[in-house]
Amino acid sequence: MQKVNLGLSSSAPARILIIDDEDLIRETVAMALTDEGYQVVTAESGQRAVELMFPAAGDSMAGLAIDLAIVDLMLPGVNGLDLCRLMRHNHLDMPILILSAKGAETDRVVGLEVGADDYLPKPFGMRELIARCRALLRRYQWAAAQTDTAIVAYKDIVLYTAEFRVVVAGQEVALSPKEFRILELFMQSPNRVWSREELIQTIWGADFVGDRKTVDVHIRWLREKIEPDPANPQYVTTLRGFGYRFG
Repeated sequence: MQKVNLGLSSSAPARILIIDDEDLIRETVAMALTDEGYQVVTAESGQRAVELMFPAAGDSMAGLAIDLAIVDLMLPGVNGLDLCRLMRHNHLDMPILILSAKGAETDRVVGLEVGADDYLPKPFGMRELIARCRALLRRYQWAAAQTDTAIVAYKDIVLYTAEFRVVVAGQEVALSPKEFRILELFMQSPNRVWSREELIQTIWGADFVGDRKTVDVHIRWLREKIEPDPANPQYVTTLRGFGYRFG
């Protein structure tokens, strides 16, 4: 599969893809976001979303640039969790906001673990949905705009900030934007202890309204990519009751 074009542009409104099989929700959310000035594309199923996002599907709109995806979990055919996995497996780094009637903590954690950035249970307020979309887009735009040319190194890890590249023990590893930002923050302040709240403030921003367990999920993903033995980390360690320390 080819990867969809992502295009966060300061000159054009963000394009949001809404994937929900409930006509009323899909159309109401689309109308609200359109009124806020966003470009909106809708899909009534996971399969339709795949056709829109991946050129291999052969659809006339394939390759459409998407800046944010709003995904319902309980979709016919390709469900929301599988869709999130597919998007992340193909390195689509746009933010993903999950909508679901399943609001239990375990459901939220599963959603975050498959690659979503935020989780909003149904029923939801339209003002909150719009605020979460704005926050997600703002954070991703900020991450994409970083142009610092410094190279940061610690032991076997070399981080190239301008190129968003990380090399561990001579091998390049692929990190998501948030994983990259967390590692960059850690490497710039080795041995400092970062609490979950400090990481939320610095990486996700003061207006973050999602589940704070997303910090733990991202730390686990980061360890899996940079640690020789993720179960016994030597770079990112946990200080129980305090937070995380690098070095």
